[in-house]
Amino acid sequence: MFDARPLAQATSISLLPIRLAAGFLGGLGLLVLALAAVGLYGVLSFLVRLRTKEIGIRMALGADRGRVLRAILGDAMRWMAWGLGAGLIAASLLTPLAASLLYGIEPRDALTFAGASLLLVAVAAAASALPALRASRIDPLTALRIE
Repeated sequence: MFDARPLAQATSISLLPIRLAAGFLGGLGLLVLALAAVGLYGVLSFLVRLRTKEIGIRMALGADRGRVLRAILGDAMRWMAWGLGAGLIAASLLTPLAASLLYGIEPRDALTFAGASLLLVAVAAAASALPALRASRIDPLTALRIE
C-alpha cells in the first residue's frame, strides 16, 4: 500500500474546488449585500433631502422627532417588505433549479428562508437608520428657508 493518508485528508483534497467555489460565492453574496445597503442608504438620503421642506412643515406644525423618524423608517420598511416578498416568491419558484447544488438543506427550507429574510431586514433597518435620524433632526426654520 502506498500514499496512505487519513480519509478526512483524502476527501478534503477532492472537495477543495467545491469549497473554493462556495467561499467565492459567499464572498460575492456579502459584497452584494453591502452594495444593497449602500444603495438603500443613498436612495433614502436623497429622498430625505427632497422631502426636507415637507418634513420642516410637519415639524413646524407640531410633529415630533419620533413621528418623523417613524415615517421615514416606515417608508423604508414598506419598500423593503415589497422587495422581500418579491424575492421570496422568486426564490421559492427558482429553488428547484438549484436543488442539485444544495448540500445539507432542503430546497425550500423554512429556517434558511427565515434567516435570510431576517438578515435582509436587519441590513435594511441599519441602512435606513442614518437618513431617518438626519430627517428627525431637521430644524423647521432652516427647512422652510430652503428653496
